[in-house]
Amino acid sequence: MIRIRQGRVTRITGVRSGVTELVVELEEGEAKAVNYDFLTGTVQEGDGVILNTTAVHLGLGTGGSHFILANTANEAVDPPVEGHIMKLRYTPMQAKVLAVEEQYSPYRAAIENFTGLKKTPVIVGSLHSHLPGAAVGVKQASGGRLRIGYVMTAGAALPLPFSRLVRELKEKGLVDVTVTAGHAFGGNFEAVNIYTGLIAAREVGRADVIIAAMGPGIVGTGTEFGFSGVEQGEILNAVNVLGGKAICIPRISFADPRERHTGISHHTLTVLEKIAVTPCTVALPVVEKVKAHFIRQQLSRRGITSRHQVEELAANEVLESMVHHYGIKVTTMGRSVDEDVEFFLASCAAGKLAARSVVY
Repeated sequence: MIRIRQGRVTRITGVRSGVTELVVELEEGEAKAVNYDFLTGTVQEGDGVILNTTAVHLGLGTGGSHFILANTANEAVDPPVEGHIMKLRYTPMQAKVLAVEEQYSPYRAAIENFTGLKKTPVIVGSLHSHLPGAAVGVKQASGGRLRIGYVMTAGAALPLPFSRLVRELKEKGLVDVTVTAGHAFGGNFEAVNIYTGLIAAREVGRADVIIAAMGPGIVGTGTEFGFSGVEQGEILNAVNVLGGKAICIPRISFADPRERHTGISHHTLTVLEKIAVTPCTVALPVVEKVKAHFIRQQLSRRGITSRHQVEELAANEVLESMVHHYGIKVTTMGRSVDEDVEFFLASCAAGKLAARSVVY
């Protein structure tokens, strides 16, 4: 059930790519809120709004913001004429988009004529924070020549404009085109599922390298299969079905206090042992010898090294570029690059490997 409250907009604090950030006055006081212009129309100071306050009330990681369900000042809002595919289907927020696969889409022919990814490297991450390191790795290793497509899945946040990180990467030329697959929405192109999302990134977005990962907000329960990152294995399989080169970013940490996430996370181990039933390349960063030995033992004990190819790459220079040249500030589980360096080195290594794998 949704926790619903009514409020009034007191001030607008920011507008970015279809997202309006604002402050609302509620019975219990002022609070931050987010309005998706694509869903509920524009919003102005003084408007009366109806809000979903559930996550903030529970103290969950939404950035401390409520979400506007409706703006009572907008008596009528009409979507664009184009498109017949509904995302967020059969919910009060279902919205119409023009998907690349649709009969009247200008990109339908490109999807129908697709014959394969032809070994296009596809980097598959399990967290949104894997994205910047992978993108910088590709651009740096290729001298900026390679075009990157980001396919955002429906594994976490559904609106792509919610991600400040994607906006920053696009502004800095590190991501060239975006595709939102499944019920995710708001990319340069919309796709019905991960397969056509990958196809669209290559055939419509003209990506040389594709990065596929969820948006902000992974869900985990501490159980073997109860985490949204299981999609990583399914995407790796999809890449192989479509004839691409599947590259896995392992989730690595020596800073996480939870034993199940020490070294290579149990999330990655489960994905590579039990879900990715087709072979991929696991990109490992060069780390201290003791840590490297620990990681190799983890992979060997689970039989992963016999099922998947493992490549080790030095990626410190990529991480240095991400932080100091591009000035990207990113965290994972609240930890900075300095606090959890191996996590970010893994995505940097994957990007470097992908650039080297492009077939010209």
